[in-house]
Amino acid sequence: MSWFKKIFKKEDKETLDKGLEKSSQGFFDKISRAVVGKNTVDDEVLDNLEEVLIASDVGAETTIKIIKRIEERVARDKYVNVSELDEILKEEISALLLDNPHLDTDNIDTSKKPYVIMVVGVNGVGKTTTIGKLAHQFKSQGLKVVLGAADTFRAAAVDQLVIWSERVGVPIVKQDMGSDPASVAFDTVQSAVAQDADVVIIDTAGRLHNKVNLMNELSKIKRVMQKVLPDAPHEVLLVLDGSTGQNAFEQAKQFTAATEVTALAVTKLDGTAKGGVVIGISDQFQIPVKYIGVGEKMQDLQIFNGMEFVNSFFRKR
Repeated sequence: MSWFKKIFKKEDKETLDKGLEKSSQGFFDKISRAVVGKNTVDDEVLDNLEEVLIASDVGAETTIKIIKRIEERVARDKYVNVSELDEILKEEISALLLDNPHLDTDNIDTSKKPYVIMVVGVNGVGKTTTIGKLAHQFKSQGLKVVLGAADTFRAAAVDQLVIWSERVGVPIVKQDMGSDPASVAFDTVQSAVAQDADVVIIDTAGRLHNKVNLMNELSKIKRVMQKVLPDAPHEVLLVLDGSTGQNAFEQAKQFTAATEVTALAVTKLDGTAKGGVVIGISDQFQIPVKYIGVGEKMQDLQIFNGMEFVNSFFRKR
């Protein structure tokens, strides 16, 4: 059993509860206002609920799905009291997440050695921090990790990754500022193979100014890595800032159009009331949300557990 499949630990659950506190509180405050003066779930309550879900950054498409599920339930049960609405919402959102065939995913494929993760995302979303925390998690599991600083357009990006490599205690491959990112990726994979490493994590430039250029750059990085490992990268991880709400949806659209994203990490959920974005992104993109960031500590990058996320989101205070 991989560490991804292990039982959700009590301390992880407490961190998740705390990290989603703002989102949960904001959501229930809106729900309370939506049903004030109402006894049963009627068309007006459903209209208000639709507004609440959209305002909570669940996203229009996912909101429509949830409302449709509740409408069908109201029609079937004939009478639904507003006091039941919280639990009904929780059940329907849980069911929606479970309907996603991509929800459960292994952490890494240990048959691929080294397992190459290419990390993409715009600047400022917490990409470098996510890489550092992932490196720490992999190392704590006894895996040998090598980092690659292929975001050569920003000196700060390389410097930050160097700091993380020293903090975690893992080697890093880097070149001079302005070097070809694909060359850095090639050297990183080659070095990892020589060191018999288990995991390679490669940072890439976070630019969205031109989708065609981005596509070409990421495609070149892939092609060059494949000269060393024909099936690399084994994972393309898109990092999104959860606190940006709907902007995170737009970034996901841009990057999934530019490259084949295979997993998502949603960061900075602890400082925002926009945690509903995880529900929408998990539903709308047929790509697993693999990690969520719910705090600043090393262990606060958690493997996404859909049921535990919903339980924390709907936790009563």
